[in-house]
Amino acid sequence: MIPFLIVFIASGLGGAMRYGVNLFVTTLLPGSFPAGTITINITGSLAMGLLAELFLLRAGFSQDTKIFWTTGIIGGYTTFSTFALDAVTLWSRGEDVTAIVYVVASVIVAVLSLAGGMALVRVVSG
Repeated sequence: MIPFLIVFIASGLGGAMRYGVNLFVTTLLPGSFPAGTITINITGSLAMGLLAELFLLRAGFSQDTKIFWTTGIIGGYTTFSTFALDAVTLWSRGEDVTAIVYVVASVIVAVLSLAGGMALVRVVSG
Protein backbone atom coordinates (compact mmCIF):
# COMPACT_ATOMS: atom_id res chain seq x y z
CA MET A 1 0.00 0.00 0.00
CA ILE A 2 2.79 2.43 0.84
CA PRO A 3 4.39 2.27 -2.66
CA PHE A 4 1.02 3.21 -4.20
CA LEU A 5 0.75 6.19 -1.86
CA ILE A 6 4.30 7.24 -2.71
CA VAL A 7 3.55 7.08 -6.44
CA PHE A 8 0.22 8.86 -5.93
CA ILE A 9 1.81 11.82 -4.16
CA ALA A 10 4.95 12.02 -6.29
CA SER A 11 3.11 11.73 -9.61
CA GLY A 12 0.89 14.62 -8.56
CA LEU A 13 3.99 16.71 -7.95
CA GLY A 14 5.43 15.62 -11.30
CA GLY A 15 2.18 16.47 -13.07
CA ALA A 16 2.15 19.92 -11.49
CA MET A 17 5.76 20.40 -12.64
CA ARG A 18 4.75 19.36 -16.18
CA TYR A 19 1.93 21.88 -16.19
CA GLY A 20 4.22 24.66 -14.92
CA VAL A 21 7.01 23.91 -17.40
CA ASN A 22 4.50 23.75 -20.26
CA LEU A 23 3.04 27.15 -19.32
CA PHE A 24 6.51 28.67 -18.96
CA VAL A 25 7.85 27.34 -22.26
CA THR A 26 4.74 28.21 -24.28
CA THR A 27 4.89 31.73 -22.86
CA LEU A 28 8.51 32.04 -24.00
CA LEU A 29 7.92 30.32 -27.36
CA PRO A 30 4.34 30.94 -28.47
CA GLY A 31 3.09 29.33 -31.66
CA SER A 32 1.69 26.08 -32.97
CA PHE A 33 4.83 23.95 -32.40
CA PRO A 34 4.42 21.97 -29.14
CA ALA A 35 7.59 23.42 -27.58
CA GLY A 36 6.36 22.75 -24.06
CA THR A 37 5.75 19.07 -24.72
CA ILE A 38 9.09 18.47 -26.42
CA THR A 39 10.88 20.34 -23.64
CA ILE A 40 9.16 18.14 -21.05
CA ASN A 41 9.94 14.94 -22.97
CA ILE A 42 13.62 15.85 -23.36
CA THR A 43 14.18 17.10 -19.81
CA GLY A 44 12.22 14.18 -18.35
CA SER A 45 14.25 11.69 -20.35
CA LEU A 46 17.48 13.35 -19.24
CA ALA A 47 16.36 13.21 -15.61
CA MET A 48 15.34 9.55 -15.97
CA GLY A 49 18.74 8.70 -17.47
CA LEU A 50 20.59 10.48 -14.68
CA LEU A 51 18.58 8.77 -11.96
CA ALA A 52 18.57 5.30 -13.57
CA GLU A 53 22.35 5.34 -13.84
CA LEU A 54 22.79 6.81 -10.36
CA PHE A 55 20.58 4.07 -8.89
CA LEU A 56 22.60 1.43 -10.77
CA LEU A 57 26.00 2.75 -9.75
CA ARG A 58 25.32 3.65 -6.14
CA ALA A 59 23.87 1.27 -3.61
CA GLY A 60 21.86 2.42 -0.64
CA PHE A 61 18.79 3.90 -2.28
CA SER A 62 15.61 2.32 -0.96
CA GLN A 63 12.99 0.98 -3.35
CA ASP A 64 10.62 3.66 -2.03
CA THR A 65 13.14 6.38 -2.94
CA LYS A 66 13.59 4.92 -6.42
CA ILE A 67 9.86 4.75 -7.15
CA PHE A 68 9.28 8.20 -5.65
CA TRP A 69 11.68 9.75 -8.16
CA THR A 70 11.26 7.53 -11.24
CA THR A 71 7.69 6.23 -11.33
CA GLY A 72 6.37 9.14 -9.27
CA ILE A 73 8.03 12.48 -9.97
CA ILE A 74 9.41 11.77 -13.45
CA GLY A 75 6.52 9.49 -14.42
CA GLY A 76 4.08 12.24 -13.46
CA TYR A 77 6.20 14.75 -15.34
CA THR A 78 6.40 12.65 -18.49
CA THR A 79 5.83 9.00 -19.32
CA PHE A 80 7.97 9.51 -22.41
CA SER A 81 11.01 9.14 -20.17
CA THR A 82 9.95 5.61 -19.23
CA PHE A 83 9.44 4.77 -22.89
CA ALA A 84 12.94 6.09 -23.63
CA LEU A 85 14.44 4.10 -20.73
CA ASP A 86 12.76 0.90 -21.93
CA ALA A 87 14.09 1.44 -25.47
CA VAL A 88 17.65 2.12 -24.29
CA THR A 89 17.54 -0.85 -21.92
CA LEU A 90 16.57 -3.17 -24.78
CA TRP A 91 19.29 -1.65 -26.98
CA SER A 92 21.96 -1.96 -24.28
CA ARG A 93 21.06 -5.62 -23.77
CA GLY A 94 21.85 -6.22 -27.43
CA GLU A 95 18.21 -6.61 -28.36
CA ASP A 96 18.55 -4.15 -31.25
CA VAL A 97 15.69 -5.45 -33.38
CA THR A 98 13.35 -5.60 -30.39
CA ALA A 99 14.31 -2.04 -29.45
CA ILE A 100 13.61 -0.76 -32.96
CA VAL A 101 10.30 -2.63 -33.16
CA TYR A 102 9.34 -1.29 -29.72
CA VAL A 103 10.11 2.32 -30.67
CA VAL A 104 8.46 2.24 -34.10
CA ALA A 105 5.43 0.26 -32.94
CA SER A 106 4.94 2.42 -29.84
CA VAL A 107 4.95 5.65 -31.81
CA ILE A 108 2.87 4.44 -34.75
CA VAL A 109 0.35 2.49 -32.68
CA ALA A 110 0.00 5.32 -30.15
CA VAL A 111 -0.70 7.89 -32.87
CA LEU A 112 -3.11 5.55 -34.66
CA SER A 113 -4.84 4.73 -31.35
CA LEU A 114 -5.32 8.40 -30.59
CA ALA A 115 -6.73 9.02 -34.08
CA GLY A 116 -8.95 5.93 -33.70
CA GLY A 117 -10.28 7.12 -30.37
CA MET A 118 -11.10 10.52 -31.83
CA ALA A 119 -12.81 8.91 -34.83
CA LEU A 120 -14.83 6.61 -32.56
CA VAL A 121 -16.11 9.57 -30.53
CA ARG A 122 -17.10 11.36 -33.77
CA VAL A 123 -19.00 8.29 -34.99
CA VAL A 124 -20.75 7.65 -31.68
CA SER A 125 -21.62 11.31 -31.08
CA GLY A 126 -22.91 11.51 -34.65
